[in-house]
Amino acid sequence: MSKREVPASVKDERLIKKRRNQMIKGAIALFKQKGFHRTTTREIAKASGFSIGTLYEYIRQKEDILYLVCDRIYDEVRERMEKDIDTHQGTLESFKLAIAHYFKVVDELQDEVLVMYQEVKSLSKESLPYVLNKELQMVSMFENILKKCVDNGVFHLNEQEIRLFAHNIFVLGQMWSFRRWALQKMYTLDEYIELQTNLLLKGILENRS
Repeated sequence: MSKREVPASVKDERLIKKRRNQMIKGAIALFKQKGFHRTTTREIAKASGFSIGTLYEYIRQKEDILYLVCDRIYDEVRERMEKDIDTHQGTLESFKLAIAHYFKVVDELQDEVLVMYQEVKSLSKESLPYVLNKELQMVSMFENILKKCVDNGVFHLNEQEIRLFAHNIFVLGQMWSFRRWALQKMYTLDEYIELQTNLLLKGILENRS
């Protein structure tokens, strides 16, 4: 599952990065509004601030843009998580802080996470495994936190339970984005974090022997 290189006719790496950043920003706004399939490359070019001809100097097909968008979003979420989350302490407090940090990252990147959640299914069969593996890498961060808590005697979970709780945490964070039309009318972010953390802990601590 290696990274797929998106070909560009331009050789200037600095310019490629700049143009693709513009492209990704414009595409996210359009995908959020219209979805991937209903958005045209001409609309993406216009939102990016350049012509359709210029757009095709940096990609070969429309799906390349979706791939770049998903790749960038996963990278940004992961980088912020790695910066803020300590996976080695294995304490109850570090577990709660990890959930809070992750949920806050999702809150800051709501549009990006929503697009990723809705449109990743539209990736080609060649691109999808690589992108989904990036998600599993982030889930593994929570697996490591849970395992460390188990090692320290904070939680009593088996391997299956650790994996499932890690996925639960990841999806609950995403839910703040894709169910925001309802959740953000009922709860503040801090309330949502506290409630979900308490529910998770209730489920985990019921496993105490």
